Amino acid sequence: MSMFCYQCQEAAAGTGCTSMGVCGKTSALANIQDLLLYTLKGIALFNKEARLNKLETKEADEFIMEGLFTTITNANFDYDFFINKISEALQLRDKVKETLVGKGIETRNINHDAALWFTNNDQYDEKGKTVGVLTTKDEDIRSLRELIIYGVKGLAAYLEHASNLGYRKEEIFAFIEKALVSTLDDTLTVDDLVKLTLETGKYGVDAMALLDEANTTEYGNPEITEVNIGVRNNPGILISGHDLKDMERLLKQTEGTGVDVYTHSEMLPANYYPAFKKYDHFVGNYGNAWWKQNIEFPTFNGPILFTTNCIVPPKSEKVRKRIYTTGTSGYPGCKHIPIDENGVKDFSEIIEHAKRCEPPIEIEKGSIIGGFAHNQVISLADKIVEGVKSGAIRKFVVMGGCDGRHKSRQYFTDFAQNLPKDAIILTAGCAKYRYNKLDLGDIGGIPRVLDAGQCNDSYSLAIIALKLKEVFELNDINELPIAYNIAWYEQKAIIVLLSLLYLGIKNIHVGPTLPAFLSPNVINILVDNFGIAGITNVDEDMAILIGA
Repeated sequence: MSMFCYQCQEAAAGTGCTSMGVCGKTSALANIQDLLLYTLKGIALFNKEARLNKLETKEADEFIMEGLFTTITNANFDYDFFINKISEALQLRDKVKETLVGKGIETRNINHDAALWFTNNDQYDEKGKTVGVLTTKDEDIRSLRELIIYGVKGLAAYLEHASNLGYRKEEIFAFIEKALVSTLDDTLTVDDLVKLTLETGKYGVDAMALLDEANTTEYGNPEITEVNIGVRNNPGILISGHDLKDMERLLKQTEGTGVDVYTHSEMLPANYYPAFKKYDHFVGNYGNAWWKQNIEFPTFNGPILFTTNCIVPPKSEKVRKRIYTTGTSGYPGCKHIPIDENGVKDFSEIIEHAKRCEPPIEIEKGSIIGGFAHNQVISLADKIVEGVKSGAIRKFVVMGGCDGRHKSRQYFTDFAQNLPKDAIILTAGCAKYRYNKLDLGDIGGIPRVLDAGQCNDSYSLAIIALKLKEVFELNDINELPIAYNIAWYEQKAIIVLLSLLYLGIKNIHVGPTLPAFLSPNVINILVDNFGIAGITNVDEDMAILIGA
């Protein structure tokens, strides 16, 4: 095989991509990403020692965080970017080592290959093949190492969003290094790695809490909002991804230019924040989940700005010429907008591009409602308690997570449509596009689909559950009338899942398929300890989760 990758739900044949990624990445790109990951582990080895000796670690911390994020599914397809990133990584690794040596700190014990063997820039692709997933021979150890690494990738994504807003927690960076270094330690047993997996979930909760604090402090608490899904007769820019700081920058720079701004996919929840509502040229949302880009981008007409992951390789050269990337995202041939030393991004080129384009073609009309993050839902607590006690609300179903191309994901639309009318869906992430435009009505004025926001806002769903546990005076969060039927696609969903497990939530159903990187024995551990299950069909799962 020329590559091996099974980090996302679309792993070929349910086992792994071996010649080209279903996501669109080439074998060379897959191998270079494996090599970057391995080199990040080398930096972590030295930086962990620097932290123990109370030396400055921030530069390496942030490089590791950003490097991990770039390897998430659909984030960056630019091979040259990774070549340059590895070169930077080697220089940084040696800089941290030299700092240790200069302080008289012994480094001879830091002798793992990840720190020492890779000394030149030649034969990246061949080197990458020697450090990939399958170099760990024991299937269960490999499975748990990858589960931890994918969780840490998701953790790094949320941490970077918080960092971009100036929010940082030293202990989360320290854990990322610990986790990376631990995946190099051949003395760790399955039990050791299971404990580390749960610890990863703990720091997932911490990172999402930090990001929630960052977002709400900077932009206000999300509010219940009707979001326009139609268009206006002005040229527009479509902003995709997850980074709200980039959203703020774009809105400020487009103000007064005659260019409208529309959100796409996981940027939809930006419409719920008070700070963004003041912009008259912030129109609403265009399109649906990320995987429909090749259908919907041709009709938008204007430029598209990717702030993070969820890029689909464009089939149309005309569309590709309208795509811009920034942050950790990248695609060959697309203009990348950098950040300067003062933290400024200049979006003038994309704005001028937009002015030369026709307005978007309308693909739908109307509006969708969202903004049900924890602050907003907790304000409805009395209504919710009354609804549960009266029997008007029998069940909440958490249906957050990711959407994807897999045809079997129609299951989540059918499940939502067939839920009894006394059940309410709690959601976050792009999985909502499977049902957020359905007319499911309300219960006593409470909509039956409560959208908390982006995938990281799954934290809100956990806070809501913990608050309801308190309100109903329950001893165990699993006594609540809440069922979990989660869709997953990539690594941010993995950290959300590990976070829910850390919080003690059990009997979570995950679909449309279980992760290919979970070995049979690791699946048994998750089943025995947490009641994790896959999905079957709507009728059977409805009986299990709802009792109907």
